[in-house]
Amino acid sequence: MDLAFLHPLYEHPGPWASVYVGSPRPTEDTSHERHLAAVAVARELSTQGADEETCVAVREALEELRHSSEPHGRAVFARAGEVVLDPALTRSPEGSLVRWAPLPHTAPLLELAGEDPVCVVAYVDRKGADFELRGALGRKGAGSVAGRQWPVHRTSSADWSERHFQLRVENTWEHNAAEIADALAVCQEETGADLLILVGDDREKRSVHERLPKRLHGRVVEAEHGAGSRLLDEDVERARGEHVRQRAERELERFLAARASGDDGRPGAVEGVPALVEAAREHRIDELLIRPDGPDAHRVVWVGEDPDQLAVRRTDLKILGEQNSWSARADDALIRSVVATGAPALSVTPVAEEVPVGGLGALLRWA
Repeated sequence: MDLAFLHPLYEHPGPWASVYVGSPRPTEDTSHERHLAAVAVARELSTQGADEETCVAVREALEELRHSSEPHGRAVFARAGEVVLDPALTRSPEGSLVRWAPLPHTAPLLELAGEDPVCVVAYVDRKGADFELRGALGRKGAGSVAGRQWPVHRTSSADWSERHFQLRVENTWEHNAAEIADALAVCQEETGADLLILVGDDREKRSVHERLPKRLHGRVVEAEHGAGSRLLDEDVERARGEHVRQRAERELERFLAARASGDDGRPGAVEGVPALVEAAREHRIDELLIRPDGPDAHRVVWVGEDPDQLAVRRTDLKILGEQNSWSARADDALIRSVVATGAPALSVTPVAEEVPVGGLGALLRWA
């Protein structure tokens, strides 16, 4: 997950209110339910020590969501009476999560707003294709392409005189498949789609697939549905979920391979809070891997005002020259560090139960 959108959260000192809320099912009382939920969140923040101005800002932001049609909810991050960031969620949280802490509690975003592969569904036939953009937040048209319209159908005659016509049909199919592949490649580049799903007859899907640039072959899925079918939401979600799982598998394999010592005797990956804190201070984390249910994720570390000021013990920060320090969750402190250095983070929950050990690990930039 690219964490660049979190930069505004680290441009100001804390403490921070971090709130995750789902979208209620539409009913006649939805607006009233939103109001009650917003009041309850503000009350919980106040109980945890938040200032009144920030409690009011969060409550008003949550009440505004009653006008939203987003299916999964939002996260709200606020400080000093101002909502700084309120990203939409791609998965609904289980209940509401409310926290008042020195650092914004961003770790849940890896599962609730991360790895949201955007899909282009291409409905292919012999005459062209329609493209549809699909994601967690809905669907919309993404263009179309029309190839040659005639001739596109074979004749049933086996007469040798029909050979020329049959050849023209074959040429039309090949021409249209190439045009569809070119248009789909452009659509992928313009939308940044992670996944391309081809829908149509087997031959048509295969012809388009073969003509796509090689750089896109790993992003293509051929749907089981035939011509005239429209993909259901669950079909798209299944393809998106498989894409996320395969991505996590690849990164975990890289981590396991790099964890062994390299030629110089130093590993290319580390796990455990002490090693990760050291790597973060030295700006060596290339990718942060997190299992949110791991015990190290909520282990307490100490942080200073700058992202690379973190330590396992408070006294370590004083040795480093930092006079002000606060306790924070290890996952939130490490995410702040990697945001500052431009490294991504990834939840490996879909494919790992015991790796990384403790729930936190990282691939290193240099050993």
